[in-house]
Amino acid sequence: MFTEADRSRTLQSLIARAEADPDVTGAVLLGSAATGAGDRWSDLDLAVTAHAPVAEVAERWTAELGAVHYWDFVVGEDAFIRVFLMPDGLEIDLGFYPEGKLTRRGPWRPLFGEFVESEAWKSASTDSRLTIGMAWHHLLHVRNCIERGRLWQAEQWIALSRGHIITLACRRFGLPGAYAKGAHELPDEATEVLGATLVRSLDVDELRRALVATVEAFDRELRHHDPELADRLQPILKAHL
Repeated sequence: MFTEADRSRTLQSLIARAEADPDVTGAVLLGSAATGAGDRWSDLDLAVTAHAPVAEVAERWTAELGAVHYWDFVVGEDAFIRVFLMPDGLEIDLGFYPEGKLTRRGPWRPLFGEFVESEAWKSASTDSRLTIGMAWHHLLHVRNCIERGRLWQAEQWIALSRGHIITLACRRFGLPGAYAKGAHELPDEATEVLGATLVRSLDVDELRRALVATVEAFDRELRHHDPELADRLQPILKAHL
């Protein structure tokens, strides 16, 4: 298992690699590495820009890193984040972007190169429309799954809906909502209703009970964001219980 010292050495090695690579034109620290808020268990997030085809740069870096496994998350045209698992258990998220295509989506700290600050990430991070839409979409599908006997899928839709409710609550209190990163800081007022949404078994009656609790939790949270929408959605969601 990696130590904080190991992680620090790995980060410095990645930065030195970026500075020495003739195809790399800029590098930015992301996430907790950018803010200094990391702890013993934090991973590393770094993004680089390149004037050469980014796939070629990524393949060269991949061959040199010696990861146990890696996978790609596409973030734009010709841009992706390659997620590495290192032999010591450290996760490294390396973004590879064409020059001029790296857009800020959260905390970052440029190391070298020229980057244009964008306010788009701030407005996107506070836009709840998608989160609200995904929540009601998932809740509408729970009953369908129960009726079809797809009980594991019903449980999954409930769990995903709960995640969206947590995201909305985090946004209400100005906390990071992605992956429930701010959930531990939410007040009891926002989380006390969530315990009832947990599915305790795949019994049909239990799934229906959890669905009712999740719809009620969603309605309660949504009223803090858009009470008029909550009024319009409530009869539709209740009809699917």
